[in-house]
Amino acid sequence: MRSRRVLVPVLLATLTVALAAQPSSTGGLNSIQPDVLKAWLTYIASDDLQGRQVYTEGLGLAAAYIADHLKEWGLKPGGDDGTYFQTVKVVGVKTTSRASVTVDVNGQARTFKDGEGIIFPKNMGGKQTISSDQIQFVGYGMQIPDAKIDDYSGVDSKGKVVIYLGGNGPKVPDGMSIRRLLTARSRAATEKGAVAVIGPPGGFAFGGRGGAPAQPQSQPAGAQPAQGERGAQPQPQQAAGRGQGGGGRGGQQDTGDFTTVQVYDKPVPPQLNAQDEFFEFLFSGSDVKYADLKAKAEKQEPLPPFALKGVKLTIDVDADYAVVNTRLTKNVVGIVEGSDPALKDTYVLFGAHYDHIGYQQSAGRGGGFGGGNAPGGCTGQTRDTPKPGDIINNGADDDGSGTVSVMAIARAFALGPKPKRSVMFVWHAGEEAGLLGSRYMADHPEVPLEKVAAQLNLDMVGRNRCDQASESNTVYLVGSDRISTELHNLNEDANAAMSTPMKLDYEMNDPADPESIYTRSDHYSYAAKGIPIIFYTTGLHRDYHYLTDEVDKIEFPKMARIAQLVYATGWKVANLDHFPVRDNKGPRAGKEKGGKLSDGK
Repeated sequence: MRSRRVLVPVLLATLTVALAAQPSSTGGLNSIQPDVLKAWLTYIASDDLQGRQVYTEGLGLAAAYIADHLKEWGLKPGGDDGTYFQTVKVVGVKTTSRASVTVDVNGQARTFKDGEGIIFPKNMGGKQTISSDQIQFVGYGMQIPDAKIDDYSGVDSKGKVVIYLGGNGPKVPDGMSIRRLLTARSRAATEKGAVAVIGPPGGFAFGGRGGAPAQPQSQPAGAQPAQGERGAQPQPQQAAGRGQGGGGRGGQQDTGDFTTVQVYDKPVPPQLNAQDEFFEFLFSGSDVKYADLKAKAEKQEPLPPFALKGVKLTIDVDADYAVVNTRLTKNVVGIVEGSDPALKDTYVLFGAHYDHIGYQQSAGRGGGFGGGNAPGGCTGQTRDTPKPGDIINNGADDDGSGTVSVMAIARAFALGPKPKRSVMFVWHAGEEAGLLGSRYMADHPEVPLEKVAAQLNLDMVGRNRCDQASESNTVYLVGSDRISTELHNLNEDANAAMSTPMKLDYEMNDPADPESIYTRSDHYSYAAKGIPIIFYTTGLHRDYHYLTDEVDKIEFPKMARIAQLVYATGWKVANLDHFPVRDNKGPRAGKEKGGKLSDGK
């Protein structure tokens, strides 16, 4: 694809000013219009931005473009030092571990040092000692309703050390993918209240702590690195001897044992892997021996849960950390202050990620998934053929659509009526590289998190799932009911009040969603802090993470209606005299389930 001339941003800025002068663009819900979204996205997804990969000039151009509009509309800078930018520090860290686990079985004790029968993640958190005689075996540690599997049925894991086995998981129906569910087992157990989790080799869920191993060879076999959202993405190849985006002039950079944007020396529930010798001793006093459990697991036969009696575990988390590498990127942040003196220091957050996966230096690679069949269950579909010479992943839908939708929502609040509560807009950097911007904001917030009522996230809202015409009125919601039933119902009410309500589909909110969408975009960084969230998406399609994710395939009228719904929901939350009640009932809306929920449902 031919690059557009550098004159494009100027022309688009002129077009935007002209659109802003029209009566439909003066603020409020009706200012969110397809033509405005198209004008902005035509630049955001242009070749000039070279795929907006984190740490690149293209992402910087996108950040400046967003910030210039925020200034034009009069939003208050919400970043560092009175600017619209929050610097995100991505650090590479080396770990020196002295961690260990001592197992006492009926008075006989053995200590397993890190790397000798027990494996601690390099990003194991701050120093702490956990001692417990409440040890709960949960079989495979999985909940898969469609396969009638629930290893937590009748099990209370809160406050206990949870043990699970089976690297391949249980037997499931043909065609059912549980790969992501397998790698999320440790995180799922801690979310259920476990004080520590021990699984078989390959069971790390690196995304849960926001720190992926810096080098692939440092991962246990079978581990999944922390990716951004719905899949792996290619990284541009670097010139020999130079680190990507580094400030030095040569030499291979030492990126450490893991990279993170989060506070890495704060105590967290340990998520460990163990080898046969550890499990053999752990189960040595049990009526059911490890050899029998391992044999059943290898055959993917049912593993009944039970408590381990006469067993005490002492987990000693002890590591020193040294930062050996630092890279910088930026979130873009703007605020519209509320009108109520008593509520203006509380906030509703709106977010999207403005980065994408860059361009291809290697001929014939095609995109994040390469050629062939389309992702996301789009059966029977194949990729479109990119235009000759096209090397840029423009990311019109992922997540240019969310980026410009949040811009439209920000302008609607800035130029229209002001709600009682303040509203804050964050364009996150580095989502594709592991939720970098949102994880940084959640750990280093520009406003206190205890003053945040809710966070509404948009990621891929510009298409129809699998490009099906039957999806033209559908938007998928994830997480709306998990932390706050009231927030879920507010969104349902906002949709019902729309002139043409959308079909709200909760399929991806199912706890056994094989793609684990709930954990794979920026909303999860806030949900992990206990903040009620709603994630809006229109699903995957054949151009996902591919060169052909272009502006001409965007459904702008649909995208505008989704942005209007998000605005309307945010408006309701911003005018409540209280925060949406955080009842933490977990996912209830799911496949074939939707509508308003009662408090007891």
